[in-house]
Amino acid sequence: MRFALVGTGLMAQEHIRNLALVPTASVVALVDPEPSSIAWARRSLTETGTADADAIPGFADVTSMLGSVTADAVIVCAPNYLHHDVLLPLLATDLHILCEKPLCTTIEDTRDIVARTKGRTGIFWVGMEYRFMPPVSSFIADIHAGQTGTLRRIALHEHRFPFLRKVGDWNRFNRNTGGTMVEKCCHFFDLMRVIVGAEPVSVFCSGAADVNHRDERYDGQTPDIIDNSYTVVDFDNGVRAMLDLCMFAEGSEEQEELVAIGDKAKLSVGIPSGIKTLAPRVEVNAPKAVVRTHVETPADALAAGHHHGATYYQLLAFLDAAEGRAPVLVTPEDGLKAVMMGTAAEISAREKRVVTLSELGY
Repeated sequence: MRFALVGTGLMAQEHIRNLALVPTASVVALVDPEPSSIAWARRSLTETGTADADAIPGFADVTSMLGSVTADAVIVCAPNYLHHDVLLPLLATDLHILCEKPLCTTIEDTRDIVARTKGRTGIFWVGMEYRFMPPVSSFIADIHAGQTGTLRRIALHEHRFPFLRKVGDWNRFNRNTGGTMVEKCCHFFDLMRVIVGAEPVSVFCSGAADVNHRDERYDGQTPDIIDNSYTVVDFDNGVRAMLDLCMFAEGSEEQEELVAIGDKAKLSVGIPSGIKTLAPRVEVNAPKAVVRTHVETPADALAAGHHHGATYYQLLAFLDAAEGRAPVLVTPEDGLKAVMMGTAAEISAREKRVVTLSELGY
């Protein structure tokens, strides 16, 4: 399958490394208005074994690429605020599209894109790769198989480093990203829905910009993105979910930890350790019956990116769907719901109140 990359910055580098692991995939076009980013992509392609990387054409915009290159699929890695406009000409084609999260930065733009995906021949997939980390996939499968009994609550923790630098530092401002709760946390809101198997009713988020980027100035403006928060989501089946985000916790042993508790057991998994722990309920003072297992992720998939193999396994699933062997696992509607949940969290943090999803037309 011949891929065009739209946006050739940091996330595109990860896609390049993962595409190199798939013998049936190749990169045939690079689209980015920043020449240094296209040059970076060509270097990465050369490093991963593309012999004629310098011959791969580069374009400043999607329209020019579409008129010059024959491709089968496109991966959109452009900055969040450009997704809507970048997608418009692509949606007028039959190309298979994988669009990085968040689908768009506003609910209005996201709804518009979802509507435009209807009736297309090519598939449309939203890049919610966290679902595809092998330890997370195993964790979800265990819950759905009844290991915890009837699920009552989940807690998702991410303690990590600050946002990385991007071209022009576009990711420092809510107007460009949709806000941290959309940009970063849409992954986790998507995971909540997948794990719980129900729809959200209300969101309460307590969050602020307390530590990161406080000394940075851009045209006299200080970055306004949330760097830590607690978010509680109530679902329509009675399950409660909590997201604990801290982006000034670089020294954490586990970057992510997922915990699910039902009426029979507690199940947890850590990233990057890959250690999954099942702790069945026992009588008070009875011996514990904890079972620990390690979920392996292949070394080449780990080395190809920063998402614990997720980008590789998502790519395989995308290819299966594009070639008709499997359904699209992350639909445009999934992307819209994640943006709506993130938007509700942003509103809640600013206005210090519970936000119902019905307010946003969920």
